[in-house]
Amino acid sequence: MSLKGKTAIITGSNSGIGLGIARELARAGADVVLNSFTDRDEDHALARQIATEFGVTARYIQADMSKGDQCRALIQTAGACDILVNNAGIQHVCPIDEFPTEKWDAIIAINLTSAFHTTAAALPLMRKAGWGRIVNIASAHGLTASPYKSAYIAAKHGVVGLSKTTALETAGQGITCNAICPGYVLTPLVEAQIPDTMKKYDMGREEVIKKVMLERQPSREFATVEQLGGTTVFLCSDAAAQITGTTISVDGGWTAL
Repeated sequence: MSLKGKTAIITGSNSGIGLGIARELARAGADVVLNSFTDRDEDHALARQIATEFGVTARYIQADMSKGDQCRALIQTAGACDILVNNAGIQHVCPIDEFPTEKWDAIIAINLTSAFHTTAAALPLMRKAGWGRIVNIASAHGLTASPYKSAYIAAKHGVVGLSKTTALETAGQGITCNAICPGYVLTPLVEAQIPDTMKKYDMGREEVIKKVMLERQPSREFATVEQLGGTTVFLCSDAAAQITGTTISVDGGWTAL
């Protein structure tokens, strides 16, 4: 599954799922462009570390995914985009009638509208090359719902729909578009929540993971960023050339219920 010679742009990729995907794409030989809204020394250091570890070209480009012009500028600044991974996302939990309007707007902008802007900017480059892969990171919540997450769920359902439409508009052009729908993933952010959850429920680590955090995930195991990266690499490979317009769940059986 060599991706040597391909350039991959991964939004929201200076930590967590995005960074895990970037690392696996680099492991497969792709040159990578990391992104987030910050512009710190450590962001650029991450790119240098990936370049050294995997022998690829790696850059960090700052762009705020809540702003459409910056989403499009990210693609233009990169100069090439064979693989686009729309991963940037935020979350807020609140009942609908109390949900802050500014939080709704931000979640829709970052989780959904950014993918529209980056895709619109990347497609001309992919069509010119006659090859392209778009992988949108949706969620199990792109296929099902939970209370108090209205904006996130609306956005992730929208990502699934956008993926289908993109696939139809690019069919037969050497371009595919699919959505990956993770369940709960063990990221640094989730890891940091475990001690407080243990205190809240007076449980040990493994018990709180299986009985509280992974209650809806039948496997009772977190997905890993490496697994999501591997799934992304597969979708970018020749083996997946006829997989387009669909979702792949990496959720331990959550959406099978």
